[in-house]
Amino acid sequence: MAMVSMRDLLFHAYNNHYAVGAFEIVSLDFLRAVIEAAEKCRSPVILNVVEAHFAWFDVELLMAAVVRAAKRASVPVAVHMDHCTSLESVRVAISLGANSVMFDNSHEHLPVNIENTRQAVQLSHACGVPVEGELGHVAGIIVNNDNEIGGDQSLHTSSNEAGYYVERSGVDFLAIAIGTVHGQANAKPRLDFPRLARIRDSVNIPLVIHGGSGLSDSQYHKLIDLGVAKINYFTALADLAVKQVKSNLSQQDAGYREMCANINQSMIAEVQRCMQVWRSAGRAAEVRIQCGAWQNVEHVIIYNTNTDNREQIEEMLRKGRQQLSQIPGVVSVEIGKAVGDQGKYRYCWLIRFANDKVIDSYKNHPDHVAYADTSFRPLAGDRITNDYAILEDLGASLLSRIVSPKTA
Repeated sequence: MAMVSMRDLLFHAYNNHYAVGAFEIVSLDFLRAVIEAAEKCRSPVILNVVEAHFAWFDVELLMAAVVRAAKRASVPVAVHMDHCTSLESVRVAISLGANSVMFDNSHEHLPVNIENTRQAVQLSHACGVPVEGELGHVAGIIVNNDNEIGGDQSLHTSSNEAGYYVERSGVDFLAIAIGTVHGQANAKPRLDFPRLARIRDSVNIPLVIHGGSGLSDSQYHKLIDLGVAKINYFTALADLAVKQVKSNLSQQDAGYREMCANINQSMIAEVQRCMQVWRSAGRAAEVRIQCGAWQNVEHVIIYNTNTDNREQIEEMLRKGRQQLSQIPGVVSVEIGKAVGDQGKYRYCWLIRFANDKVIDSYKNHPDHVAYADTSFRPLAGDRITNDYAILEDLGASLLSRIVSPKTA
């Protein structure tokens, strides 16, 4: 089933009263566990990579694995980059394959948060990518005297500001602060459900809970009933992984392989439990039918140059790779040269777009226009250009639609 539109997915969850888990991925163990659990439950799932944790791994390598896992999964998957802090972070996230981003300027005053988020939305929407914004602040653990976790309510999302923020920024989803916390909970979280109800009524878009570990089943159900369609989840999985490693190390002669043995098994069980509680289990088929597929597009240019000057050609290629790869929505830029004397055309560009929305935004982007007019077209008058949707999942029904019996 591969990747699906995150916007379609969360609005489907919102309208059908379930929540999709956004499970943070920090290693292949986490990735394998989350995908396996989703496939066992036949549940849609969100693979969540967090900017704040980039020091733990090479994000380019990890995202390549995450996107590949999403595309080959048998259930609907979205890939989300969490807590992007700048427009450049958003651009990079999309170029690495994320089809949803969270832009986090919640630490700023409301007007600044709105303006910066609006710019992130403008950039992302031009690439067909939805944006999650945040209003309020989900803090670390704070334990009150009554042994309940609530935190500073002055940092919670204002229901009076929520509608204004969503309208002015244009975000597709809203992350809210109503009493959950990041990290290990050592007391019962106290959630402000009346505040949540007021926020839902003021925005009417899918709501997102950060700090989703440690809540009771009844709390999860009430969150979902009041408009929460995405729940971020990491701490409980990390705790299970640590517990398994410690258990493995207690065994005699535990080497590296033995230390890492069975890490994903307890995580698989926990992810499955979440999917059952959050009511997403068993919904893969209906999501796939009702939510749009996420397809990359290959922008292909084959051409000949009107000069044999090697330095001119190499400078044109170098400048193009450098400039075009920085345009939002461009996933990769490859340059090709014909092997031997094959074919009519000697050179090609293979430029992968995040999806078909990028076709127009790329064409009109000032960096592309400047490069094409001043560097490329003067040297490449003889050229052919076309765009192709990348077909990741060639099932029998799809194959029959694109290849007729007469031409097969």
